[in-house]
Amino acid sequence: MEWYLPLIWAVVIGTAVVMYVIMDGFDLGIGILFPSARSESERDQMTRSIAPYWDGNETWLVLGGAGLFVAFPKAYAVIMPALYLPVIVMLIALVFRGVAFEFRHVSYSKTGWNIGFFVGSTVATVAQGVILGGLIQGVTVRDGAFSGGPFDWATPFAFLCGASLVAGYGLLGATWLTMKTEGPVAERARGQAKVLLVVVLVFMALVSLWTPLTQPRIAERWFSLPNFYFLWPVPLVTALIAYYAWRWIEAGREVPPFLATIALFLLGFLGLVISNFPYLVPPSLTVWDTAAAPASQIFMLLGTLLLLPIVLGYIGFVYWLFRGKVREGESYH
Repeated sequence: MEWYLPLIWAVVIGTAVVMYVIMDGFDLGIGILFPSARSESERDQMTRSIAPYWDGNETWLVLGGAGLFVAFPKAYAVIMPALYLPVIVMLIALVFRGVAFEFRHVSYSKTGWNIGFFVGSTVATVAQGVILGGLIQGVTVRDGAFSGGPFDWATPFAFLCGASLVAGYGLLGATWLTMKTEGPVAERARGQAKVLLVVVLVFMALVSLWTPLTQPRIAERWFSLPNFYFLWPVPLVTALIAYYAWRWIEAGREVPPFLATIALFLLGFLGLVISNFPYLVPPSLTVWDTAAAPASQIFMLLGTLLLLPIVLGYIGFVYWLFRGKVREGESYH
């Protein structure tokens, strides 16, 4: 087996996950912040800020799931039965959220759909965090197959990750609204961003302490020598970016806080990679253990590399086309 093919596919899937978390994260965050709006006009302004983008963001979720199935079928066969329940809950919540988003614009009474948009966004986010926590804490594998129970994922750590992601997506949503809207919505989002930034940092600290204390393999990765000398800049840079994010929010800056929040997510993802690589199914199956046949990986990689620039080009065009702020009373339609 060509050793580099699983690494290429790991990068492709990792990129898809990062793109999904960032791009779908801010619109899920707006759903999480929905109850804070004080009028239907403000809620309309919040949804208009994501209307051109939100339904294309799940493309990255499809790429990540399909890529896992194609390139790492053994990992897919282990992860899915281990996390069936939170995965199904996430998918149902995403569908319910999408229906609520569309129907609230044509319904005479928007109250029920507003609640549905908030609930769907929040439940989907919690489920994603639980899935992440379930993977980090490890999956029971015997003879290459999942051998645990259907509720192994349901641990305090997994739900801590779920709550952390709610705060993180809320911060993305708040900084997006600061950047893309004006008036009371933007001012309120700026105050929410300050609170959520503190909450996110607390959750990041808790997760960063919990994982090495309960997972010896992660503690060894971070604190053994000479690893420690190379890895200590990661938390230092995280703290520095958080400091500047706070200062930019305080100064009333618009774009920098959103970019800083993205940087915090990227650093968190980097920390996960450092803690777990090369395990795709911690703590037992690596990217090479679970990889498909080289011919299958090459065949699918050719199609992916052909279509990926088209997808990126389309996304870039849409974001450029709908650049600028959304003001109260304006509509894209």
